[in-house]
Amino acid sequence: MSSKITRDMLMETANNVLTYSNETKKRKFVETVELQIVLKNFDPSRDKRFSGTVRLRYIPKPKFTVCVLGDERHCDEARANNIPAMTVDD
Repeated sequence: MSSKITRDMLMETANNVLTYSNETKKRKFVETVELQIVLKNFDPSRDKRFSGTVRLRYIPKPKFTVCVLGDERHCDEARANNIPAMTVDD
């Protein structure tokens, strides 16, 4: 099997997990499904193809809090928007 997966395979697998969770094995709590993707030979500081912002359609939790972990530029931007922030050195 190759290490690369197609978009269709990813969507089919995610749908299978959700179908199993909703129909076959019902639980009495909210279940979280996490997906972790590892990119080989990718340097995020050099290559900016995958950087960006995603705006969620729905707020996941009404009282959701965040703290930005980043360099000085990101921390300054977060503090300007009244968001708690920490540098790696903190």
